[in-house]
Amino acid sequence: MVVISKSILRDFGTVHPQAIETLNDWYYLVKEADWSAPGDVRLMFNSVDYVGNDRFVFNIRGNRYRLVAMIFFDIRTVFIRFVDTHAEYDKVDVTKI
Repeated sequence: MVVISKSILRDFGTVHPQAIETLNDWYYLVKEADWSAPGDVRLMFNSVDYVGNDRFVFNIRGNRYRLVAMIFFDIRTVFIRFVDTHAEYDKVDVTKI
């Protein structure tokens, strides 16, 4: 998959260095993936949730953090839209970010 906006992960990692390794692991797994449907995502990340509007929520580092990505299977592209703490995630409407 093509992953867009890795800078979001890098910026988050400067504030939360304990998340860097897990975010990098997520990034490289996704980059090497070849997803064609939501079921393919779930096979790789069994805790992923589809929340509508092409957005998927990934639990990062034991659910301490949440990553929201838009996935467009037809063009094999993942747009990272949001990564933050679980508490901050609860404050946003992820279908609109």
